[in-house]
Amino acid sequence: MDHVSLLFQIIVSVSVYFVWIFRYHNVVAEFKQFGYSDVFRNFVGAAKMSISALLIIGLWYNDITQYAAIGMAFFMLSAQITHLRVKNPFKQRLPSLVFLLMSLFVAAFDCGLI
Repeated sequence: MDHVSLLFQIIVSVSVYFVWIFRYHNVVAEFKQFGYSDVFRNFVGAAKMSISALLIIGLWYNDITQYAAIGMAFFMLSAQITHLRVKNPFKQRLPSLVFLLMSLFVAAFDCGLI
């Protein structure tokens, strides 16, 4: 289970960086569709990238892993709520749902619940 949790940390972190760096044009389009401001989009991006960095650092300093995973789960849950609010199809909600579940797994494992 330890290896699964570490793998999930890496997958979530790298994926967030990939989306916010290489697929930023999609992020801009989605936030416009959601009706959110550019300032809010930039705040979310900076926060998610910072949390991703904490997840990576948590590979060596386990004390921060739980907090970073819960923070990422919060953003992924918020993404789910937003996708539901604008009635996006399941296909568009799937990535944030998978990352939400991975983040919750990492947090639960780090707490000793799993």
